[in-house]
Amino acid sequence: MSQISTTAPMQPRRADITRNTRETQVQLSLTLDGAGTTSIRSGIGFLDHMLTALACHASLDLSLECKGDLQVDDHHTVEDCALALGAAIDQALADRRGITRFAHAYAPLDESLSRAVIDLATRPHASIDLGLTREKLGDLSCENAPHFFNSLATAGRFCLHLDVIRGANDHHRLESAFKAFALALRSAIARTGSADIPSTKGVL
Repeated sequence: MSQISTTAPMQPRRADITRNTRETQVQLSLTLDGAGTTSIRSGIGFLDHMLTALACHASLDLSLECKGDLQVDDHHTVEDCALALGAAIDQALADRRGITRFAHAYAPLDESLSRAVIDLATRPHASIDLGLTREKLGDLSCENAPHFFNSLATAGRFCLHLDVIRGANDHHRLESAFKAFALALRSAIARTGSADIPSTKGVL
């Protein structure tokens, strides 16, 4: 006789974020358990490219639209997109029950190699070393690249160590960093099948 499973299917972890300020208007939808489907229009082409790579390699479904004060510069748009994405990750993880929590990953892109280490405990910290030397990549100011990850970790309430270990081409360096982060995030958010919170404290 066949048995019918009574285990309830796991619900998709998702969040919708609206962030409106005098500087930007951001609409973002995120599904953690996705397939890498994206619709991204930040107004900054290179940031769109990086977020698309992030969603692809982390298996996130990500929709983002930002209207920012790019006539000033790209700072507010980069920062607020990161804050919205971090808030969505935090909201989608809820109490973070049953996740892997810790993860690390390496990602190469030709001559460049990056390492990302993540702890999804709710203790925000970011240590970022990208070693970029150009002023801009497309229309993204290189000084805003580490600020993106700092803002993301702060709003997402997680600890991130992200380093570009080597690389001669700044495009390659930053893209490998985004891909390493994506791979680590994918592993850290993975469900273990446990209902426990992965902490000796009983909370994250």
